[in-house]
Amino acid sequence: MEKSEKIINISKALITFQGKVDKIKKDTTNPFFKSKYASLSSIQDEIQLPLAESGLCYTQHPENGGSLTTMLVHADSGEYFQSSYDMHLAKSDPQSLGSAITYAKRYALVANLGLNIDDDDDGNHASGRGTECKESNPEALTRQNGAQVDNRVWLNQNTKEWTEAVKYLQSDGGSLAKIETKYKLSKANKEKLIEEAQAVLS
Repeated sequence: MEKSEKIINISKALITFQGKVDKIKKDTTNPFFKSKYASLSSIQDEIQLPLAESGLCYTQHPENGGSLTTMLVHADSGEYFQSSYDMHLAKSDPQSLGSAITYAKRYALVANLGLNIDDDDDGNHASGRGTECKESNPEALTRQNGAQVDNRVWLNQNTKEWTEAVKYLQSDGGSLAKIETKYKLSKANKEKLIEEAQAVLS
């Protein structure tokens, strides 16, 4: 993360902003998981007025190297925070790029502004500390000394295995359930896996 030499004013403005913005509700349904998430438009709608009232503004723009840069600026002082989010495309086409940019914008705003999304998992799934393994696919379980053991490994983004999983999901007969017989998936990575597969097929 980059920042201005002084951050006193922008820090105070962020405190004001976070006191004004409400918890953001998940307004969009993912048809594959039958779960809900906060869309980019709903996040932007919720933060627009609190940002203006706090004297803050932001810009987001994709870089040629495949990243999204987000800059948060305090209008009166010019103090700023800036960070970049790497984007990884399942396929090099406009649909995949658009999907990746939207995804990156959502998560960058949430992280940079400290937003509270309804039913947040506090990052436990992303760090592999969640409870997803309690919902293991029976085909993934083996028995050791009479007890069921889940021998799967976590499937992480930006790996060869991730790319192969996306390609498999796009193929005829590809299913998330089958992927989960081999890998553990956090809730966030499930959504991202489906999002990348959908982007290529759309």
